Amino acid sequence: MKILVVGSGGREHALAWKLKQSPDAERIFCTPGNAGTAEIGENVAISAGDLRALVRFAKENRVDLTVIGPDDPLAAGVVDLFAMEDLPIFGPTKAAARLESSKIFAKELMRENGIPTAEAGTFERSDDALRFCDRVRFPIVIKADGLALGKGVIIAPDPAVARSIIDEMMNQGRFGEAGRRVVVEEFLRGTECSLHALVDGTRYRLLQTARDHKRALDGDAGPNTGGMGAFSPANNWSAELEDQFHKKIMRPLLRGLQEKKITFRGLLYPGLMIGADGARVLEFNCRFGDPETQAILPRMKSDLLPLLESTIDGRIEGCRIEWDQRPSVTVVLASGGYPDKYETGKPISGLSEAAKLGDVQIFHAGTRRANGGIVTAGGRVLAVTALGSTIQAARARAYDAVTRIHFEECHYRRDIALAATTNEREFIKTTSP
Repeated sequence: MKILVVGSGGREHALAWKLKQSPDAERIFCTPGNAGTAEIGENVAISAGDLRALVRFAKENRVDLTVIGPDDPLAAGVVDLFAMEDLPIFGPTKAAARLESSKIFAKELMRENGIPTAEAGTFERSDDALRFCDRVRFPIVIKADGLALGKGVIIAPDPAVARSIIDEMMNQGRFGEAGRRVVVEEFLRGTECSLHALVDGTRYRLLQTARDHKRALDGDAGPNTGGMGAFSPANNWSAELEDQFHKKIMRPLLRGLQEKKITFRGLLYPGLMIGADGARVLEFNCRFGDPETQAILPRMKSDLLPLLESTIDGRIEGCRIEWDQRPSVTVVLASGGYPDKYETGKPISGLSEAAKLGDVQIFHAGTRRANGGIVTAGGRVLAVTALGSTIQAARARAYDAVTRIHFEECHYRRDIALAATTNEREFIKTTSP
């Protein structure tokens, strides 16, 4: 089979890496890809946002399956365009992808179907949002309605900060059209957990759990990022929570979508907050997570390709997924200054040395080839994943690999999965953000 993976980040490198292992994978294309995907497939200079060019390439090269990595092409309707040309593609339609591309749509759907989530107000006018803030208890969470590269969710500790954020989003265009409408919701206390599910329209199969580290700095300090690391399995998940997840979240969600005549086929991952009253939905994502994918796929023993095909064909219920029982830890190496301003073009050394370590996989994100070597080309540069007999062993191995990789102003968190090594089972955080 010829497979096209759309995107250029660590998630896409991980998907291409895993799909390449399939005995049915004849050729892998990545658009536009990065220095890592170039080592396992063929990079093609087409932007992930150039939907017409993607369709044209898939047709001309007789691609058997296209896998969409990032959220923007899904929100723009890339799956609908491929379907019009009878081209097989993994991902939800534009209507189904609204679960992620519109937080207001997702919030209203959850309300209608009794899905546990934060209490919230949705607003199209800044003065209405400001009046709502006068009546709520702080801290609160303010979310841009649309897609904002993982940075459109901001915690406001007091009314003054809330007023400033709302003005920046709704009046000053901080996130463009994505922030013209906002959701203002209560701040949920607890610990986060990411669940990925392959959904074929009516049925689904859960992948292994993971926990992401969103804040830029150690101790969960600093601004939100696209993710600074992850580990799998999550240490705050249980059989009881999984039972609640099926009954109160996934089944009502799929039922609610069907009532709206929306069929979801693809990867759905709800971000959850685990608190004293169980799991509540923070947000829905309609594609593989980043960096969760880099932590989950190295644990998957099963062939990913037939799982994606079964999802598209409505046959996921009959599929079994086999897992490596060892935990994994993923550490993201970022450019200095990320998620704000940063420089690129910094030469990267030590990749070969780090890759020689056992049970270590290095996924490229913001990289490119230049002058015979590999240089930085983005905010998040690399994701280093290691497996180990315990979470502590996996963590030690990942950081051993990280210390062998160097580029100017390299920044990474030193506490990824640290709490998990002490058998942390906390469900409620008592400190304010």
